[in-house]
Amino acid sequence: MSEAGEMADHGTKTAQATIEQVAALAGVSRSTVSRVLGGGERVSPAALEAVHAAIDELNYVPNRAARTLATRQTQAIGLVVPEDTTRFFGDPFFAAIVSGIHSRLSRTEHVLNLFIASDDAGDKTTRYLRSGNVDGAIIVSHHTSNTYIDRIADAVPVVFGGRPVRERPGDYYVDVDNVAGGADATEYLISRGARRIAMIAGPADMPAGIDRVDGYRRALASAGLPDGPVVAGDFTQAGGAAAARRLVADGAEFDALFVASDLMARGALEALRDAGIAVPGDLKVIGFDDSPIATNSEPHLTTVRQPSRLQGETMTDVLLARLRGEDPPRVTTLPTEVVVRQTA
Repeated sequence: MSEAGEMADHGTKTAQATIEQVAALAGVSRSTVSRVLGGGERVSPAALEAVHAAIDELNYVPNRAARTLATRQTQAIGLVVPEDTTRFFGDPFFAAIVSGIHSRLSRTEHVLNLFIASDDAGDKTTRYLRSGNVDGAIIVSHHTSNTYIDRIADAVPVVFGGRPVRERPGDYYVDVDNVAGGADATEYLISRGARRIAMIAGPADMPAGIDRVDGYRRALASAGLPDGPVVAGDFTQAGGAAAARRLVADGAEFDALFVASDLMARGALEALRDAGIAVPGDLKVIGFDDSPIATNSEPHLTTVRQPSRLQGETMTDVLLARLRGEDPPRVTTLPTEVVVRQTA
């Protein structure tokens, strides 16, 4: 093994690695590594692959990235969304987040670069962000499988939208109080006379999905009620419809339903209507988000409002403060509230 490889194995990763060590490990010249870092022009595919593999193994951060952090020369912020394009463009949550980010960046010289990082293992996005092309990054909607996020956070200042899946001591994040929101939704249904409350949950590999179930169960326990049936969804309309059909097909007895997102709730309302179940006559339903979907659904959806635009604004404020060398709060938690409409 080369000297550079031995250094990587003994934990000397991060910015201590040099361009010469990358070249040695990749078996190419220093100038070839420089050309790869500059965009990969006039580099053979084999050399390009070898250099990227060496960069990943050594966890190499180009010196120009450090210079960028000091001078903000790129004037670019990355928004990383580990979802597919259908989810990103189909869920109003992301539109609200982007709107909040844009409202803050419009006051600065920074531009926003969007990375929808679901169609590969995150390697392409990670290499780009680690090569000094942005001043910092905002990461939203991350899952336990998105391990490449740690490599991004090691290279540039990052603010997470929502509690990170694997929270580390130095992480900065802006979250909504999903536990309280889940509890408030369930308590509202209880106050409306519900005693057998089912739930369509979000993905179990996302903190928001986990926390909303936690709040639901806490509220049931506080009221002395048993847990109802919980079916996992995926924060999509189709997933909500499928989960509602599963609840009906399983013959579960419930008089109210808490759905962990408005988009899933709209799918659930359609499935319940197809099954001949009247809302709110036969079944009370509450969603989560208070997105435009809530008032576009029939009947209009009672839901838990989360301040998504404010979350985008606050994440941007925290990141810009970090880039200025300030010390913003590491954790910011925004409140939720129940918005009563027609379904419950």
